[in-house]
Amino acid sequence: MIPLFFRSFNLLLKCKSVPYRNEAQFFTGMKLASLPCAAFDTNSEVVNRLCLQPVAVEKNGRLRYTCRTMNIIEPRVLKGFRDFPPSVEIGRRELIEKIEASFRSFGFAPIDTPALEYAEILLGKGGGETEKQVYRFTDNGGRDVALRFDLTVPFARFVAEHRSEITLPFKRYHIAKVWRGENTQRGRYREFTQCDFDIVGSSSPASDFEILLVMRDTLKAIGAGGVTIRLNHRGLFNRFLSTLGLLDKSADILRLVDKLAKIGRDAVVGQLSVIAGDNTEKILQFIEAKGSFEEVLDRLTELSGGTSPDGTSAESGRLASLRKYMLQNAADGGAAGGGGADSFILDPSITRGLDYYTGIVYETFLNDMPEIGSICSGGRYDNLARLYSKESISGVGSSIGLDRLIAALEALGKPEPKASYARVAVACVKETDAGAYQALASRFRNVGLACEVFFTEEKLTKQYMAAEQRGIRWLVIPPVENPLQGKLVLRNLTARENSEAVSVEEAVARLKAALDA
Repeated sequence: MIPLFFRSFNLLLKCKSVPYRNEAQFFTGMKLASLPCAAFDTNSEVVNRLCLQPVAVEKNGRLRYTCRTMNIIEPRVLKGFRDFPPSVEIGRRELIEKIEASFRSFGFAPIDTPALEYAEILLGKGGGETEKQVYRFTDNGGRDVALRFDLTVPFARFVAEHRSEITLPFKRYHIAKVWRGENTQRGRYREFTQCDFDIVGSSSPASDFEILLVMRDTLKAIGAGGVTIRLNHRGLFNRFLSTLGLLDKSADILRLVDKLAKIGRDAVVGQLSVIAGDNTEKILQFIEAKGSFEEVLDRLTELSGGTSPDGTSAESGRLASLRKYMLQNAADGGAAGGGGADSFILDPSITRGLDYYTGIVYETFLNDMPEIGSICSGGRYDNLARLYSKESISGVGSSIGLDRLIAALEALGKPEPKASYARVAVACVKETDAGAYQALASRFRNVGLACEVFFTEEKLTKQYMAAEQRGIRWLVIPPVENPLQGKLVLRNLTARENSEAVSVEEAVARLKAALDA
């Protein structure tokens, strides 16, 4: 008896001598087994099945073997990285398709950029915590390169490099993987997919508002339920810090406030006191301002020094304009569609950790699961493109964290896993009729029904089980003779019932009507 695998390396065949002509002997650690062989050579089935590797020929005509299984690498993925089987990936793809459809409905166009960029491109203005999380290395050509940590910075480089090819304002979306070496948790991984959408070439608050609408309407389109979008203005926060004499410490303070939900109030206060000293309490008063949108805006304007002599403030004025647009949009219930003006909350604790944001910033939370954190975030980055171009090009955008969103939807029990796109399958009654079965399947595909063909002639009960495991609704059972001209039996796999035999044309019509209902 020949074992097909070995339980541990201690039980492997360790260079045992094996007769070359008459018999194969190997020691498994438990017993000695032998097999007569008329022509036992290095290409024999025995050698291949035992994973034996010849290493030497002895004088007595015996081959010395070692076991190739000693070289088998354990299949595994890195922490924070994942495989996606069909039951998961199909749902992801369908979600992405809905997201893309929403982006396109607002007139956004797709682009793509390389996963690997020069490190100076990515880190020119990321800095701080970002640089610690980047996968950075020197390639074989001696270049300092890094994997993109988001899609916004590569987009800024793209705009500068392709400026002559695009018309402003330019509205783009980009759905792709990014990489960050951060601690993993539910919904947060080291390799993940972002769905970015941006408008560059417009400094109007109307473009800020459109990004807010895209965020809200897209999440509604994918069935995420009610959402709350929290927004702030980093410029207003900086003006407040300027009144305290802390503008030079703005980046550190903004990044620290951004961690409020992650590390808690006490930890933030402790670290703030080191940076801001006696001004810590004033900063807390600013970021913890409560009330209606208008009440919070008035309070923030007052704390940041009030309005200018003419009664205006650029930062407060932009927030006031956004509020006006929200109310206008909500006034038309049909147009608003995704919820009223109450979906938007002015929250001064929202700062976003990345240094390139200069104006409006926003984060989006699911009303049914706020504890998972923001699943769609972004803001205005008026100065980002200046790193790569002398031309100043303003921009505003946001990003949906696909993996965190999926984790939230799964926790809410909203997605339905699918193992296959096929809704219909053709059973294999006779393998020699494979061509006819494909022709039959084409009849269903031509009317928009994804149809799979089974390849192996097996009992129908096994084919029923295989179809059910794939989530297929209907199994078409062709006749043994003349599959394209004979009558077909339709197996309803949900009800586990067979129909009477029908023609090909009637079968196509019936299943089309049943699956489109």
